Amino acid sequence: MARTTMELAFISAERVKFDNVDLIKLYFGDEPDGEKDLGVSLLSMQVSEEVREEVWSACKGFDVLESVRVTAEIERGSKNAGKFIVLHVESAKPAQAGKPAPQQSAQQQPKPTGAQPDPAKA
Repeated sequence: MARTTMELAFISAERVKFDNVDLIKLYFGDEPDGEKDLGVSLLSMQVSEEVREEVWSACKGFDVLESVRVTAEIERGSKNAGKFIVLHVESAKPAQAGKPAPQQSAQQQPKPTGAQPDPAKA
């Protein structure tokens, strides 16, 4: 099996749970091909059973159309078509590194510019 990582726009996560069945399917958007798709091209992928809870939890924090990084295995499907099975999903937003930039104190006065009158002589 081949493995790939790609960045796509998150659209939705769907969970089907009944009897002994527990499936999660993720929906993503990709660039349209201009022939069959004129808007967002929709992709659906099933989630591997081993990482189902981890992926479901990760998807709860995504916004619609947020860019996400998806790692998937490609299995042979019907008619030799590739079938993507999601192994991991994470936000593609850059991580916030360290502390935020320091804010200037509200009490700090700006430095004067140009010719200012000397307050001692006024």
